[in-house]
Amino acid sequence: MGQLLAIAIKHQKRGAMQLLQRAQVTTTAGVENDFRGKPGERQVTVLTDKGWRAACKEIAEELPWPTRRANLYIGGLDLYASTGLQLHIGSLRLLITRETDPCHRMQEAHPGLFQALTKDWRGGVCCQVIQNGAIAVGDTVSIVDAS
Repeated sequence: MGQLLAIAIKHQKRGAMQLLQRAQVTTTAGVENDFRGKPGERQVTVLTDKGWRAACKEIAEELPWPTRRANLYIGGLDLYASTGLQLHIGSLRLLITRETDPCHRMQEAHPGLFQALTKDWRGGVCCQVIQNGAIAVGDTVSIVDAS
């Protein structure tokens, strides 16, 4: 079992990340009011504390997690090679569709960050919402094999 440590959205491309304490997440909009929430395989992005801390350690810089520009930040779980599994956060169900590949913005954020995030799925995972749900920081997160 893991825990939802934080939630963030952006209202526009390259927009500032806004931290939330709670959010509605739906099949039609992803994390409510997030710019990238349209239906599809990259509707919601999830970053693990373990992966982020490993990347920061590699570049010898403690950066705030929203630097990665993910929607959900979780602790206590490893999402390495988790495509096809589901994340359950309360009633919310997310299908893990693939690894989140880091973009050039990570190199802009800090030298070496792009390369540090390419290892061992440190950049997180992309998910598709398969069941709507309300989430809040502190919620329990679990990985479920849906097959």
